[in-house]
Amino acid sequence: MLYPTSACTIDAPGDGPLLRDAVLAEPARDLASVLERYFGFRAFRPLQEQIVSEALAGRDVLALMPTGGGKSLCYQLPALVRPGLTVVVSPLIALMKDQVDFLRQRRIAAAVLNSTVSPQGMQAVLDALQRGAIRLLYVAPERLMQPSFLAKLAAWNVSMFAIDEAHCISDWGHDFRPEYRQLRELRLRFPGVPIMALTATATDRVRADIIAQLGLRDPGVYVASFNRPNLTYLIEPKKAPYERLLAFLAGHRGQSGIVYCHTRRQTETLAEKLRASGYKALPYHAGLEQPLRARHQDAFLSDQAQIVCATIAFGMGVNKPNIRFVVHYDLPKNIESYYQETGRAGRDGDPADCLLLVGKADVINHERRADEKESAREQAVARAALEALVKFSESRRCRRTELLAYFGERYEAAKCDACDNCLGEAEAGSSRASARPPSQPAGYDPALFEKLRAARLKLARERGVAAFVIAHDSTLRSLAAARPASRGALERVQGIGPRKAEQFGETFLAAIRDHAERRP
Repeated sequence: MLYPTSACTIDAPGDGPLLRDAVLAEPARDLASVLERYFGFRAFRPLQEQIVSEALAGRDVLALMPTGGGKSLCYQLPALVRPGLTVVVSPLIALMKDQVDFLRQRRIAAAVLNSTVSPQGMQAVLDALQRGAIRLLYVAPERLMQPSFLAKLAAWNVSMFAIDEAHCISDWGHDFRPEYRQLRELRLRFPGVPIMALTATATDRVRADIIAQLGLRDPGVYVASFNRPNLTYLIEPKKAPYERLLAFLAGHRGQSGIVYCHTRRQTETLAEKLRASGYKALPYHAGLEQPLRARHQDAFLSDQAQIVCATIAFGMGVNKPNIRFVVHYDLPKNIESYYQETGRAGRDGDPADCLLLVGKADVINHERRADEKESAREQAVARAALEALVKFSESRRCRRTELLAYFGERYEAAKCDACDNCLGEAEAGSSRASARPPSQPAGYDPALFEKLRAARLKLARERGVAAFVIAHDSTLRSLAAARPASRGALERVQGIGPRKAEQFGETFLAAIRDHAERRP
């Protein structure tokens, strides 16, 4: 396939930075070159290339990939190299913003329609869609399925629907959302448009339900390994929880992390106590006023706050790659939630620690919530899920073996050496108190890394985006090791590529030159 390259100017694609010279199509003769030019990667991650090829061939796809496994690229790259509009359905406002910021920084024509967009921004997006000037549109299911919106959609040359968090469509899943059931109408209204369903958490039963509910036709089904080898899983009884939390955090000074709590009040109380103990901690929950919630999230994403004490309203939407720890201060409701929330840690591939505190009172609270479900079936599903989680927490077998088995995957090794059961009590206790350092390439200069972080933060603030949208920590560490002196050398660093070198190269090169001149 070969599509023409074209570009356009979108005056105001929603609230945020203006998007000039937006790329509307890119020659697809070499997917690898497009991958490097726009996304900064020299190679696909496992299954990505196959999924992208299936999408470009117009086939329905179900993709199960772990958090941080590269699901988004599976629909972003096809959207860039073929004509038409890709509609991305997501319930996660924060994630939509992160994705659109990421794409706009690469001059890819993307926009979002949700409750955070002003009326003026909304109209600008609609006008751009009418002109065919948007390549990817992120939208919540409730807005997408409004009759008036569906009528407009029919005129916008939709080339694919990407259904993110697709497990939400199944009432066998851990996060069933009734509004997702309406998405089955897409197949009836747009019978010729392929659908890509994506999720990080789905058992065999949920996978089959996703296919049935969305009406996927002979889909290509791709299931990546659920194993996250860089994560260490630690589970212990919930005794003196705040003291235990402080001991754990002592080994993670200066690192980013999430502490999950059940109630809004708990997030605020715990964040206040942590601030009194010297940590930059903020609460985050759905009850906060939107401007304050946005400020807290932005502070965390830009590394101005170290810790977010959050309800689950926060965790699913986090796209921040350098989260080094996740603590479940309270028991999650099921294994899927635990897996997904721990999966927020270590998205950059570097080591991260996950601590779960298990208390009897939490179990009783979940049992009560299960009994309050409307139907007998919902009650049974919730209770079975809770029982599976409790059994997992009480097991003396390798945590990784148990976790992967729940999702139908076999872990071949006898021990993972990265969980409390495999490490043994003494080693696990040591892990709770001291974090494993991230991997550092040969020749890495920590002082230069900090200078590059400062340069990245300045770039991010100028553009009103999260720091990781500019570059991941792993990319900065590679720069701090390679110390490129030219634009060409900069482009060869993993995570940079031609597009980022064009946008941010001079800033990074200047920081490297300044550091070299100041060295003794």
